[in-house]
Amino acid sequence: MRKPYEIYIALRYLRAHGKGGFVSFISMVSMCGIGLAVSVLLIVLSVMNGFESELQNRILSIMSHATVSGIDEPLDDWPILRERALERSDVMAVSPYIDGQGLAMVGEEISGVRVRGIEPHLEQEVSTISDLVKEGSIDGLQSGSFKALIGRSLAEQLGISVGDSLVLILADGRVTPAGIIPRMRTLEVSGIFEVGMYEYDHGLLYIHLEDASRLFSTSGDATGLRLTVSNVYEAGRISEEFAVDLGGGVYISDWTRQHSNFFRSIQITKSIMFIILSMVIAVAVFNIVSTLMMVVRDKRSDIAILQSFGANVRSILILFATQGTMIGVIGTVIGLVFGILVSAGLGNIVGFIEYLFNITLLSEEIYFMSELPTEIRMIEVFQIGVLAILLTIVATLYPAISASKQPPVKALRHE
Repeated sequence: MRKPYEIYIALRYLRAHGKGGFVSFISMVSMCGIGLAVSVLLIVLSVMNGFESELQNRILSIMSHATVSGIDEPLDDWPILRERALERSDVMAVSPYIDGQGLAMVGEEISGVRVRGIEPHLEQEVSTISDLVKEGSIDGLQSGSFKALIGRSLAEQLGISVGDSLVLILADGRVTPAGIIPRMRTLEVSGIFEVGMYEYDHGLLYIHLEDASRLFSTSGDATGLRLTVSNVYEAGRISEEFAVDLGGGVYISDWTRQHSNFFRSIQITKSIMFIILSMVIAVAVFNIVSTLMMVVRDKRSDIAILQSFGANVRSILILFATQGTMIGVIGTVIGLVFGILVSAGLGNIVGFIEYLFNITLLSEEIYFMSELPTEIRMIEVFQIGVLAILLTIVATLYPAISASKQPPVKALRHE
């Protein structure tokens, strides 16, 4: 017997057959309970991580990492400011833009839109708008053409497609003897894009930068610059440093500020789910208490014999603490492995269930995605494993202490 006898006996109790088989069965049930709780927590967090990453990717596909814009007026000499931004090693691409508000109207259908003027060849360096165009092409946005890219939802509401026209009504009007007349311009639809987020698919309209300059009377100046940086999580710091280099007088923003409510709600939900499902792990772990108490009661004579042969309190503590810890560790490992496997193939599992029962679990019309995304983060796998094992160790303390205090004479008297 090369290993310490406490560990050897603990392993014997776990593998018990015959008379002690029921205790071994209860130990297996405890392992399965811990494993199931751990896997559920890991799967839920992986799905939420997937939604967070998918949301981030979709936002960054249409938005820039950071923006630098004028406070009250457009930016003068934006080509020079663009070159200054590109001199920084942490700025990968820069594109000018003009922002404005308007109403898109076709017949009796009308919808508020955010008008964005862009330089198409520069815009493709800071966003993936060209990849999101489902009909037509971004190349149709030429200076003086007054053509537009619109989102799928907006096109469906207005009932138009590529080649059709819409009327853009601007917020600022012209003063005439007859009163204020809103400025209007007919635009031809050159393409339809689809991001998968209603905010953009319904409320965003692209035109060429020079056309936007004429519509909003900016005299060729841009509202601001859109920056793509090397590290998206440092976008705020980089834009702040660039603003300082310019001497201030500009407004800066980044993708986390503009959509902080989305990511904050996801983080809050993740924290709540982690706490709730950790309680499920705690319930499963504390089944070990009842398991070990049954073992202690069943093995009273064994404990007494060990004590009569010289086993001290420490040895009895180690014996039952080892048994409970092994139950928890094995259950945790099983749960982590099962959770990782399920999370990795969850999209295929959901697809198979939908095909098998002819149902739609994730409707694209309700949610902004048709597939269930998952992302396994190893730091969370480690945290879940450590939490489950620590709770297991805590759960073994009372039964182990109770076993170590068993009077050997009293135990043998009942045998």
